[in-house]
Amino acid sequence: MSSTFTFDNLPFSLLEEAEREHLLRHLDIAYYQKGETILAAGDVPEGVYIILKGRVSENDVREADRAEAPQQPYVHYEDEDYFGGWSALRGRAIHNFVAEEETICHVLPTATLLELVAGNPSFADYFQQNLAAKSEIVAQHGQDQDIAEFMLARVDSGLVQQPLNVLEGTSIRQATELMREQMADCVLVRKGNRHGMITKTDLLEALVLKGLPQETDIAEIASFRLITISPEDYLFNALVLMTRQHIERLVVMRGEELVGIVSLTDILSFFSSHSHVIGLRIERAQTVEDLRQAARGLNDLIRSLVSHGVKVRFIMDLLSAMNGRVMAKLFDLMVPPDMQPHVCLIVMGSEGRGEQILKTDQDNAIIHRDGLSWPGMAEMLERFSERLIEFGYPPCPGHIMVSNPEWVNSLGDWTTRLGDWADSCEGEAVMRLAIAVDAKPVAGNPALFKAARNWFLRHLRNNDVFFSHFARAALEFDTPLTFFGNLRDKSQLDIKKGGIFPIVHGVRTMALEQRILATNTFTRIDQLVEGGLLQAEQGGELAEALGWFVQLRLRHQIRRLESSEKDPTPNLVDLKTLNKMERELLRDALHVVKGFKRHLAQRYHLEV
Repeated sequence: MSSTFTFDNLPFSLLEEAEREHLLRHLDIAYYQKGETILAAGDVPEGVYIILKGRVSENDVREADRAEAPQQPYVHYEDEDYFGGWSALRGRAIHNFVAEEETICHVLPTATLLELVAGNPSFADYFQQNLAAKSEIVAQHGQDQDIAEFMLARVDSGLVQQPLNVLEGTSIRQATELMREQMADCVLVRKGNRHGMITKTDLLEALVLKGLPQETDIAEIASFRLITISPEDYLFNALVLMTRQHIERLVVMRGEELVGIVSLTDILSFFSSHSHVIGLRIERAQTVEDLRQAARGLNDLIRSLVSHGVKVRFIMDLLSAMNGRVMAKLFDLMVPPDMQPHVCLIVMGSEGRGEQILKTDQDNAIIHRDGLSWPGMAEMLERFSERLIEFGYPPCPGHIMVSNPEWVNSLGDWTTRLGDWADSCEGEAVMRLAIAVDAKPVAGNPALFKAARNWFLRHLRNNDVFFSHFARAALEFDTPLTFFGNLRDKSQLDIKKGGIFPIVHGVRTMALEQRILATNTFTRIDQLVEGGLLQAEQGGELAEALGWFVQLRLRHQIRRLESSEKDPTPNLVDLKTLNKMERELLRDALHVVKGFKRHLAQRYHLEV
């Protein structure tokens, strides 16, 4: 019956031809009746079991308790699923595996398994049941292997231009002549140990608007506050940096050594088959209508990136930068210039964390200077929200928007509200505070936001009771591991409640306690690991799990958007559409969530 064994699925698809033949020579078969224990905790396993027919549950009920305690399976296995690999590698079973119906299994002996593990590193990594390793293996062996060029291309991939260099003392006339001769659109000027940049636009402003003489030293008009990037960094990161800084050139530096310049045009040309030139359209928008047309193309950009297999974290970084620029540009177009230094537009929730991909609800607010007199503010902010809706940013069902006066506050009123929510820390106050602490400024005067944030961090200092209450929300929703045993009968899973929210809110709580200023969950995880609050392996698993949850949700959102402009169920994942490998990754990721909840419960003295 070994001829019925298939190598189509991971991890067995990782084996080479000779290894497959070796496996088939040693493969055995076994039959188990309904209710029979295939492998009990503490037993020495025969090997790895691959189900040919039937259904097996895994649980941790001890033999002595089995008559009294109901068995609550961690997971079920069926239809070519395998189990017992980790137990075989350890030498002892750590859980019980029970046949829930008549079951036939292929059995790969432990000795053969160890031989295959020793000779095939990818196969070995997969059997370690490490979520990060599995995700990487799946990515490498999936359908989008051609994305490696897109994801791994670096700044020094033939795009770095040698700049036109001049020294301090070169006149505007001389620099202009050199730029014309060498067909350069910018020039770097060296002043001591520093480099400054001048573009054609700078030259025009100096000569026409400022009326400077042509013999003026070019160093006088150069900008010495250059945005730099390493030649070893990713081109994708360069694109994100340019979008955030709304610039079109980066100076490439290796330490203190000037390497050259990389331009936005070259990067967009490199990525031309993968994305649209939306960043330029946003920056060049002169009217609200121009900006609306640019913003409406963001969903097409997302579809393009996802279809090419770009990792979700890269997509989130890029889209966060673009969404921020859209809102900042709209703010600049609509808010009177004399009012902009006195107000700050903040985005909150997933947008504040930089984790919003497809446009979901608006979560924004205004903090303004105490005593500000602006008679037309309410009407202008109402129009601002309406414009964002036209751009494709849906209104918030809870009306957490600048069009709602409740979310337009003076600095003093805003800090008072934060303090009240923290002191109450129950029900709606917890959720409003969770949204607010993920805020970041996108337009206006960021000093107003920073003053409020710093006051709030001081207010929470040494407040253990607050953090215990605040963390409890991460344990509110059940971890839906029971779905995995019966995927065909359970059609949908709320991925936000089951997976995303527990990680995001748990990490948010720990970051707030440690006064970490970053709002992005992945960055918070990195900083918690650096600070010793999370073990490196645990941090890596949390990041991989969160990335997988977001990727699954995004894929299903895009599928629904293709048939309808609106998606009323953005957090539901259709389990029937997942293949065996995707179900296994989902199960492993939810186990990570379950372990993290235990960690939070112990840290904040909560009951799971």
